Amino acid sequence: MMQGYNAIVVFCENADKMLMCKRRKNPYKGLSNFVGGKIEKNENGLDAAYRELEEETAISRNDIILSHLMDFIYHFGNCYLEVYVGKLNKAINVSGDENELYWSTLDNDFFDVTQYAGEGNIGHIMMHVKMYQEELLK
Repeated sequence: MMQGYNAIVVFCENADKMLMCKRRKNPYKGLSNFVGGKIEKNENGLDAAYRELEEETAISRNDIILSHLMDFIYHFGNCYLEVYVGKLNKAINVSGDENELYWSTLDNDFFDVTQYAGEGNIGHIMMHVKMYQEELLK
Protein backbone atom coordinates (compact mmCIF):
# COMPACT_ATOMS: atom_id res chain seq x y z
CA MET A 1 0.00 0.00 0.00
CA MET A 2 1.29 3.48 -0.89
CA GLN A 3 2.20 5.90 1.89
CA GLY A 4 0.39 9.24 1.68
CA TYR A 5 1.81 12.65 2.52
CA ASN A 6 0.50 16.19 2.34
CA ALA A 7 1.93 19.62 1.66
CA ILE A 8 -0.01 22.69 2.70
CA VAL A 9 0.41 26.12 1.10
CA VAL A 10 -0.70 28.66 3.72
CA PHE A 11 -1.09 32.31 2.80
CA CYS A 12 -1.32 35.05 5.41
CA GLU A 13 -4.60 36.93 5.75
CA ASN A 14 -3.48 39.51 3.14
CA ALA A 15 -2.26 36.77 0.74
CA ASP A 16 1.03 38.62 0.23
CA LYS A 17 3.20 36.06 2.07
CA MET A 18 3.13 32.31 2.53
CA LEU A 19 4.21 30.10 5.38
CA MET A 20 7.27 27.96 4.82
CA CYS A 21 9.52 25.87 6.99
CA LYS A 22 13.24 25.22 6.94
CA ARG A 23 13.66 21.44 7.29
CA ARG A 24 15.64 20.23 10.29
CA LYS A 25 15.95 16.62 9.09
CA ASN A 26 16.21 14.58 5.92
CA PRO A 27 14.87 14.41 3.34
CA TYR A 28 15.68 17.98 2.27
CA LYS A 29 17.47 18.97 5.50
CA GLY A 30 18.27 22.70 5.43
CA LEU A 31 15.93 23.43 2.50
CA SER A 32 12.68 25.40 2.61
CA ASN A 33 9.43 23.52 2.16
CA PHE A 34 5.72 23.78 2.74
CA VAL A 35 4.41 22.45 6.05
CA GLY A 36 2.81 19.02 5.98
CA GLY A 37 3.39 15.41 6.87
CA LYS A 38 2.12 11.85 6.73
CA ILE A 39 -1.44 10.78 6.11
CA GLU A 40 -2.23 8.07 8.66
CA LYS A 41 -3.73 4.74 7.62
CA ASN A 42 -7.53 5.09 7.17
CA GLU A 43 -7.31 8.88 7.57
CA ASN A 44 -9.12 11.20 5.15
CA GLY A 45 -6.65 13.38 3.24
CA LEU A 46 -8.29 16.69 4.15
CA ASP A 47 -8.53 15.71 7.82
CA ALA A 48 -4.83 14.78 7.72
CA ALA A 49 -3.97 18.18 6.24
CA TYR A 50 -5.81 20.03 9.01
CA ARG A 51 -4.23 17.76 11.66
CA GLU A 52 -0.69 18.24 10.34
CA LEU A 53 -1.24 21.99 9.97
CA GLU A 54 -2.32 22.33 13.60
CA GLU A 55 0.47 20.04 14.88
CA GLU A 56 3.20 21.92 13.02
CA THR A 57 1.95 25.53 13.13
CA ALA A 58 -0.91 25.88 15.70
CA ILE A 59 -3.22 26.94 12.83
CA SER A 60 -6.63 25.32 13.36
CA ARG A 61 -9.63 24.56 11.13
CA ASN A 62 -11.21 27.76 12.47
CA ASP A 63 -8.36 29.86 11.05
CA ILE A 64 -8.29 28.64 7.42
CA ILE A 65 -10.27 26.85 4.72
CA LEU A 66 -8.13 24.44 2.74
CA SER A 67 -8.73 23.57 -0.92
CA HIS A 68 -7.33 20.39 -2.48
CA LEU A 69 -5.18 21.65 -5.37
CA MET A 70 -3.39 18.60 -6.81
CA ASP A 71 -1.79 15.24 -6.15
CA PHE A 72 1.52 13.71 -7.14
CA ILE A 73 1.93 9.93 -7.38
CA TYR A 74 5.45 8.49 -7.14
CA HIS A 75 5.18 4.91 -8.35
CA PHE A 76 8.86 4.09 -7.83
CA GLY A 77 8.81 5.66 -4.37
CA ASN A 78 5.54 3.90 -3.50
CA CYS A 79 4.01 7.13 -2.16
CA TYR A 80 1.76 10.01 -3.08
CA LEU A 81 1.52 13.66 -2.11
CA GLU A 82 -1.71 15.64 -1.71
CA VAL A 83 -1.35 19.43 -1.99
CA TYR A 84 -3.72 21.81 -0.19
CA VAL A 85 -3.95 25.62 -0.31
CA GLY A 86 -5.60 28.12 1.99
CA LYS A 87 -5.55 31.71 3.24
CA LEU A 88 -5.77 32.64 6.91
CA ASN A 89 -8.96 34.46 7.88
CA LYS A 90 -7.09 36.55 10.49
CA ALA A 91 -3.55 37.21 11.68
CA ILE A 92 -2.20 34.19 13.59
CA ASN A 93 0.95 33.72 15.62
CA VAL A 94 2.29 30.50 14.15
CA SER A 95 4.36 28.23 16.34
CA GLY A 96 5.80 24.77 16.13
CA ASP A 97 8.99 22.96 16.98
CA GLU A 98 9.24 20.40 14.17
CA ASN A 99 10.85 22.84 11.71
CA GLU A 100 11.74 26.53 11.73
CA LEU A 101 8.67 28.42 10.45
CA TYR A 102 8.86 31.69 8.53
CA TRP A 103 6.75 33.89 6.25
CA SER A 104 8.14 34.03 2.72
CA THR A 105 7.54 36.72 0.14
CA LEU A 106 6.08 35.46 -3.15
CA ASP A 107 8.75 36.81 -5.49
CA ASN A 108 11.34 34.05 -4.94
CA ASP A 109 12.55 31.50 -7.50
CA PHE A 110 10.72 28.50 -6.04
CA PHE A 111 12.29 26.30 -8.75
CA ASP A 112 15.74 26.81 -7.14
CA VAL A 113 16.53 23.31 -5.83
CA THR A 114 19.49 24.64 -3.81
CA GLN A 115 17.00 26.52 -1.60
CA TYR A 116 13.69 24.66 -1.93
CA ALA A 117 12.73 21.01 -1.37
CA GLY A 118 10.89 18.80 -3.83
CA GLU A 119 12.97 18.81 -7.04
CA GLY A 120 11.15 21.85 -8.42
CA ASN A 121 7.69 20.85 -7.21
CA ILE A 122 7.38 23.99 -5.07
CA GLY A 123 7.82 26.12 -8.20
CA HIS A 124 5.31 23.96 -10.07
CA ILE A 125 2.79 24.19 -7.24
CA MET A 126 3.20 27.97 -6.98
CA MET A 127 2.60 28.34 -10.74
CA HIS A 128 -0.72 26.48 -10.31
CA VAL A 129 -1.64 28.54 -7.25
CA LYS A 130 -1.09 31.66 -9.35
CA MET A 131 -3.24 30.26 -12.18
CA TYR A 132 -6.15 29.63 -9.80
CA GLN A 133 -5.51 32.31 -7.18
CA GLU A 134 -8.91 33.97 -7.58
CA GLU A 135 -10.70 30.75 -6.57
CA LEU A 136 -8.08 29.63 -4.03
CA LEU A 137 -7.45 32.90 -2.18
CA LYS A 138 -10.88 34.50 -2.03
